[in-house]
Formats: sequence, C-alpha cells, structure tokens
Amino acid sequence: MCDTTNTTAGKAAESAPRPVLGQPVDPINLAPVDEIRITTLVDNVFDALLTDDARTSRTGFGAVDTPAGQFEDGHTSVGLVAEHGFSALITVRRRERETTLLFDAGLSPTAMVSNADRLDIDLTNIQGVVLSHGHFDHAGGLAGLAGRLGPSRMPMVLHPQVWTRRRLVVPHGGAQELPTLSKRALTSEGFEVIERRQPSLLVDGSVLITGEVDRTTEFEHGMPPPHQAWTGTQWRHDPLVIDDQALVVHLRGHGLVVLTGCGHAGAINILRQAKRLTGVDDIHALIGGLHLGGPAFEPVIAPTVAALTDLAPDLIAPGHCTGWRAQHALAAAFPDAWAPSSSGTTHRLISA
Repeated sequence: MCDTTNTTAGKAAESAPRPVLGQPVDPINLAPVDEIRITTLVDNVFDALLTDDARTSRTGFGAVDTPAGQFEDGHTSVGLVAEHGFSALITVRRRERETTLLFDAGLSPTAMVSNADRLDIDLTNIQGVVLSHGHFDHAGGLAGLAGRLGPSRMPMVLHPQVWTRRRLVVPHGGAQELPTLSKRALTSEGFEVIERRQPSLLVDGSVLITGEVDRTTEFEHGMPPPHQAWTGTQWRHDPLVIDDQALVVHLRGHGLVVLTGCGHAGAINILRQAKRLTGVDDIHALIGGLHLGGPAFEPVIAPTVAALTDLAPDLIAPGHCTGWRAQHALAAAFPDAWAPSSSGTTHRLISA
C-alpha cells in the first residue's frame, strides 16, 4: 500500500529512525549464484513500446486472439495488466540447478495469474512465496495463486507483523481501514506459513530474506501520521511498517541484487542492511518499489539519489510506488543504470 493523502513533507519527520526489534543475525554466508532472472508480473505500468537491451527483455502486445466483435475479424490484441501493486518472479541458477520464487502477488486476485498466463509462465512450478510486507496491494493475488495451485502445499515466508490491522486517516474524509491478511485463510488455502523476524536463507543458502531492517539513515523516516496500526486497544501512527523486508541474492563476480516490494524501510537502509548481513560491498542491482512518491516522501528523493550515487549500482529498475518525480531524478542521475519498469519486464543478470 502506498500513501497518497495530501500530507505535508514535514510530517514525515515526526517518526525518527530507530533500531529494529530483536537481534539481527549476521554475518550471513550468502552463496553466490551464476544467473538471476527477475520477471515483473505486476506493476503500476504496462508499456508495450519499451524495447529490449542486453540484460532486459520486454513484453509487447500479444497475439490477435482476444474476442472483440467491433473489429473486422472479431479479435484484438491485448497486453498485460497494470495495477497499483507489485509482484515479481525470481529465478536463481547455481551451476545447473534453478529455483524459482514468487515475491509478492499484486493487488487483485486475477492480475498476477492473468499476466503469468500471457507470459506462458506456469505458476505451479514455483518453489515458494515471499511476502515483502502485509499491505493488500502486495498480497491480493494470493487468492488467484491458491486457485491455480489447488491442494498443493506451498511454503510462504513472511514477517509475523503482516497480520497487523492498518488504516489511512484521510483528511476531511474519515478513516479507511485497509484489508488485513488472514493467517487462517492462507493456511486453509494450502500455504505453509513461515513467520520470521530475523533474516532467512532460502534455496540452499543462495537467497536471503532480510527480516526486519535496521533504520540507520537520517532521512528515511517511514510513513507519515495518516498511516496507522491497531495496537489491540487503539489506533496509533505506524511509521515503520516493521514487517517490510527485501530479497537479496549475490551474483557471482558482480555483487548484490536487491528486490524490494515497497521499500518502506527506506532504499538506503535496505541496501545497508544487505551489505552488513552478507559482508558483500558491491550493489549490482536495485529492483522494485522505493516508495518515494507523494509530498511526504519527495524530500527523501535527493538524499536517496546522493546515497545511491556512492553505492553505484549497475542496474536501477524502480517501479510501483517509486513516484514520477523520483523516477525522473533517478533516470537523470543514472542514465546508464536506470531502466523503466513495466509489467512483463524480465531482467537477466549473469555472473562474471
């Protein structure tokens, strides 16, 4: 979920950075991989006119096979679904072995599954699901996935605070409670829920889930006051979205590839966490939502760009809630590294 209420920039500063709860486990021996493929199944944008390059392939309009009676031959071509949400498929290869995980599931029950079908991706082949956090625009597609999987058991790694009730207090409009994930429902649908606050290693030690992210920067303050959580007795400002976590892979010879859902912990906090946990200094790629859109977050754009300049990633593919001002700033600062995001985009990264 991404806040789009008309808040002032100063309100973001009301929540100062603070350490995460619990003790992180580090350092972590993250096994390098030989290849990473990240396919964006759902994003806020679908652009059929984007072109391929050496590391990124795009999806255009499909075959002219969708019934539409207003055309002479009764059919038309359609592209992929774009919606305010995020979902990505990540495949890692070590030597000859490949493993595929689903990272988030988009907003609606149908978009992620529909796009996977149009991309000829068999979702029954995934080995597990990772949820970046509990906001509904990252978990809505789990219903469609459960329908596709049938009775099959599927492990799902998430933070125990994904079940938190949350709401947005809209100026002059009252409060809008957000859809809350149900552990009972997910379990009944066949998901094997694995709750972890601390970092987790998956896929024979080659995929890292960060767990709670340390808040160490002076400028990434989290969500503004309209974003609230239910404590059990009252609604309180929820700046941290403490369940926010990222996925990290070490591409042999290049460095870390970091995949975020919304990046509520802050892009730089997340990258620092990934470096500290793994002991790997180089950031090769940053892909996913960076949550820099809207007036409460626009003051964070400049220091984020400055910090990323020091980290010098080879690929920056921000999407979802990054916001158009941040996209323009990142494109200008990293003309060779920045890549526009779109549903149906695949980044193929190969070891040196």
